[in-house]
Amino acid sequence: MSKVLVFAGSARRDSLNKKLARVAAQNARDAGGEVTYVDLDEYPIPLYHGDLEAKEGMPENAVKLRDLFIAQDGFIIASPENNSSVSSLLKNTIDWLSRDIGDGKGNNSGYAPFTGKTVAMMGASPGAFGTVRAMPHLRQILSALGANVLGRQVPVGGAHKVFDAEGAISDPKIAAAVKSLAEALVKAAGR
Repeated sequence: MSKVLVFAGSARRDSLNKKLARVAAQNARDAGGEVTYVDLDEYPIPLYHGDLEAKEGMPENAVKLRDLFIAQDGFIIASPENNSSVSSLLKNTIDWLSRDIGDGKGNNSGYAPFTGKTVAMMGASPGAFGTVRAMPHLRQILSALGANVLGRQVPVGGAHKVFDAEGAISDPKIAAAVKSLAEALVKAAGR
């Protein structure tokens, strides 16, 4: 059974990407994945700063997240798009988690949370293009850290019109695309 971590790169309470991540998490469960949903807002970490790291080490919440990431076979990431790139929350989380700790070997390597992990990318935005401009940036970052990013992705444009009051996806084509990607992630991560 694939262990899958699902999260959104947004802290906003009513985030479109949190809604998308929750739908994907349920789809991954339905596909047989052992799914953990994480809200990054529950793991506040300071902006990455080398002097802070040298003085205090990795923040406790970053260590907790890092351990969660290492324990997984794959991730489903719902990334917002800010100024044609990934959100600062998502980038900062990746920056902290990718730092070497201790001797920098094995699970102490900055690559450990990502290397060999299978990743599915999706994102929701009210704009017509969804998150298509952020996706290449996220793919480049994750690939450089050794993750195996699935070739297809699901950018959801006009997302403010896509979710119903309960957070379900009301558009059947989008719902099918999210389900298909979640299923592909569970299958690929379990190999």
